Formats: sequence, C-alpha cells, structure tokens
Amino acid sequence: MNLESPQNIFLFPLRVVMFPGSRLDLQIFERRYLDLVSQCMRNDAGFGVCLLREGEEVVRRASRQTIHRTGTYCKIVDWDQLDNGLLVISVEGLAKFRISDCWQGDGGMLEATVNFSDQDRTGKDPIPLDDAYNALVDLLQNLEDHPMVEQKNLSINYDNLWDLGWRLGELIPIEVDEKQQLLEIDDPWERVSAIEKLVADMANEAG
Repeated sequence: MNLESPQNIFLFPLRVVMFPGSRLDLQIFERRYLDLVSQCMRNDAGFGVCLLREGEEVVRRASRQTIHRTGTYCKIVDWDQLDNGLLVISVEGLAKFRISDCWQGDGGMLEATVNFSDQDRTGKDPIPLDDAYNALVDLLQNLEDHPMVEQKNLSINYDNLWDLGWRLGELIPIEVDEKQQLLEIDDPWERVSAIEKLVADMANEAG
C-alpha cells in the first residue's frame, strides 16, 4: 500500500482515536462511505481516520464537521454483510499522518493532502524495552486479557516501545482528547512517559 508523502486521501471522521496497529469494526450505511469502501477494496487503497473536533459522525443537512489534523491511515482487513443489509468492515491502522490541506469533495466525502510519519507506522524496526517498563507491560497484558480486547485479535510485540505506546494509548480508559494528544506525540519515549503519568494519575484518583 502506497505510503509516500504528500498524498491525497479520503477521511473518515469518527469519535475514536486510532493508532498504528489498532483494529476497529465499522458499520457502513451512508452511500458516500459505501462508495469509499468499494473504491478502497477495488484499488487496494486505504483511508484516514481522524478524531472529530466538532459535529456528528453522521452528517445532517446544514451541519458541519471539524476534525483534528493528525490521524491514522487504515486498510480494510475484513468485511461482512449483516442480516439487516448493513456492511461491517474491519480496519487496521498503518501509519500516522498530518493534514496539510482538507476539503469536501463532490461526493460529500472529506478529502485531504497528508504527510505520513516516517516513524509512527507499522513495520518499523522495534525499539527493545528494558526493565523500567515492566509495570506498563504488565498493565498492557492485563488489558489484552479483557474479553472486549481479545475480540480485536491484536498482534502485540511486548518487547517494542512503539507497540507499548500505541496499544496503551488505545486501550487505557482515558478521554478521546487525551488519546489524541498521545497520538500527536512523535517521540515514542515521550509518548510512553506521558502514558506513565496518566496511569499514575488514574491510580491516585482511584486510591
């Protein structure tokens, strides 16, 4: 899949934050998104998932959407047709991107010119962990054992700083705006340090 920068891609604004390696199931029923899925599957292409800043996931007449300008480029890895006719797709995050320009296309889809991160993407060389991260690794293993997380069938390298930051950023119970802030951090050590602080704050509040 082409991850060269800059590139024009379609955007899927949602109330979720995806990281590289994240998996998400989406029910598709709007005509514009059905067309997008069809086009992506035909051309072996993906689309960008961005967190909504304002507006609703389903666009209504006279409403508007504004989005955060850092998101994650995703590929479709599975799909299914439900009994009610709705299409369900499973997508997986590939790489972080930043938007340099954004507009609404003729078909009503948001489109953007983006630059992909050279580092925040799957397939990069792992950064081995030392013992200082054992507590966070234990936390991630506990989160992975949760039935809701098990269903995602995530592939986690527990000796890779990238995976540790991505998966904890995705799975710890914090607000989506805080997840977005974690996604926007470029340095993997800084991201994990920010997660450590968030986890400590949650522990203090619970105590």
